[in-house]
Amino acid sequence: MHAAGTTAERQGPRRMMSARTSGRVFLGVSALLFAASTTGTVVRCASMSAMGGMPMPGGWRLSMAWMRTGGQTWPGAAASFLGMWTVMMMAMMLPSLVPMLRRYREAVGRTGARYPGRLTVLVGAGYFLVWTAVGAAIFPLGAALATIEMRQPALARAVPLAAGVVVLLMGALQFTAWKAHRLACCRAAPAHGRRWRADAGAAWRHGIRLGLDCIRCCAGLTAILLVIGVMDWRAMAGVTTAITLERLAPAGERIARTIGAVAVAAGLVLLARAAGSG
Repeated sequence: MHAAGTTAERQGPRRMMSARTSGRVFLGVSALLFAASTTGTVVRCASMSAMGGMPMPGGWRLSMAWMRTGGQTWPGAAASFLGMWTVMMMAMMLPSLVPMLRRYREAVGRTGARYPGRLTVLVGAGYFLVWTAVGAAIFPLGAALATIEMRQPALARAVPLAAGVVVLLMGALQFTAWKAHRLACCRAAPAHGRRWRADAGAAWRHGIRLGLDCIRCCAGLTAILLVIGVMDWRAMAGVTTAITLERLAPAGERIARTIGAVAVAAGLVLLARAAGSG
């Protein structure tokens, strides 16, 4: 009995040290992924900025993200956009996702799972797969709209006004009960009393659910990013900050409403500018 007790006493500190080491590795890998995706996004933004954009009626420029460049085929342009979109989403979403993944890892670790790190990777993969699917849906819509705008000057002139309306409406969305509910889902930590299934299928499904919740919660802010400039680093930094604050800071609902007020004000400014230029 004494030997068994001594063995258990020795294993306790070892497990704690192993958990701490694994936690540091998780945070280190997350930091490297964030740094790499941010660097890739900045480089891509600089490249797109150097190409400029197509001047359009109404005094705005059509982003090259929606166009074929350098003799690209449409499948090639779509693949380029999708790669850019996925890297950009990693840079934007990792600051708010990593704490969620860490809580999941700790929760599933309490079940005695042998490889909680691998399960956490599957959760992250499922999450970003959902965002990649969103990008795959957005590109053909954006490319088709860009083609129409190039062929219809009257429609192109209305784009600044439409952008102001979108920003205004998406700002107002931040004040709704729907937004508050979606935000509460994203902010919820894994319940301590819940029995987590420590298998790959459950981890994958959890990541998909996280991604779907995130998309619904971020719908308004993502729409603002798309209409302001999908490859505008200032817009991306602003949206990333907004998402991170409303997810992680105390009083997230209040912060979401403050973000909404800023967006409403920005929408009114854009509408005033569009009316003045018209």
